[in-house]
Amino acid sequence: MTITLGEGRTPLLEAPRLSARYGIELWLKWEGANPTGSFKDRGMSVAVTRAVEDGAHTLVCASTGNTAASCAAYAARAGLRATIVVVRGAAAGPKLTQVRAVGGEIVEVDGTFSDAFAHAERLASEPGHVLVNSTNPHRIEGQKSAALEILEQLGSPPDVLTLPYGGGGNTRAYALGFGDRLPRFHPVQAADRAGTVASAIRIVEPVHRVDVEEIVARTGGSIVTVDDEQIAAARDLLGREEGVFCEPASAAGIAGLERGTASGGERVVCVVTGHGLKAGA
Repeated sequence: MTITLGEGRTPLLEAPRLSARYGIELWLKWEGANPTGSFKDRGMSVAVTRAVEDGAHTLVCASTGNTAASCAAYAARAGLRATIVVVRGAAAGPKLTQVRAVGGEIVEVDGTFSDAFAHAERLASEPGHVLVNSTNPHRIEGQKSAALEILEQLGSPPDVLTLPYGGGGNTRAYALGFGDRLPRFHPVQAADRAGTVASAIRIVEPVHRVDVEEIVARTGGSIVTVDDEQIAAARDLLGREEGVFCEPASAAGIAGLERGTASGGERVVCVVTGHGLKAGA
């Protein structure tokens, strides 16, 4: 039995005003349309389905917020427990509200995301527990479906793919999904990874850093760094010009376009990873 909440099949939206602004053909992969409001649901469906098949009774994850909400929701759907490890004070309130609403248990730790992840790994080592962070290969398999959808929706791969860069799992997933039809990858990270307002990418040590660097090099892309002011401006621009309300981290790809990641006339897909209602004020 597949554990699902109806994830995937999200819109690929034309962005005519931003296309004119940047002199490109821009499309927005709107992942905020997933059931818990972020792209995490794609991989969580696959990971939780496999966990059920393997007889697990508890899901464990470390999270900045979106994985937490997704893990807890899919655990509830499957009749499992969910233990969510977060850095104290670092996750957005609405995301933790989602966790509590579906019965997830929140464990707070001091330190950084790396500390939270280490604690989650220890908890997941217990019998019947499964770690559902992006180090779980089933998460990546589920998330790569977004790239397959883009190929179907466009009819061919874009010239450029730009997306937020926190832990790097999504970059890896898109590369797997595109296979040998890779666009040029431009993952966009916050200049202050430890304290950025874009809490969804507030990860100091990306667990998939080596993979991301290899993908970027292989496709002739670049890792783009932007500051919080640029992220906030991109979020406002996306809302006012195209009517898409996203959380701050989700606008990172748009902020990257301001740094010249695409050339005139190129077809670009910007992955908008999470809904604005998940971030609070």
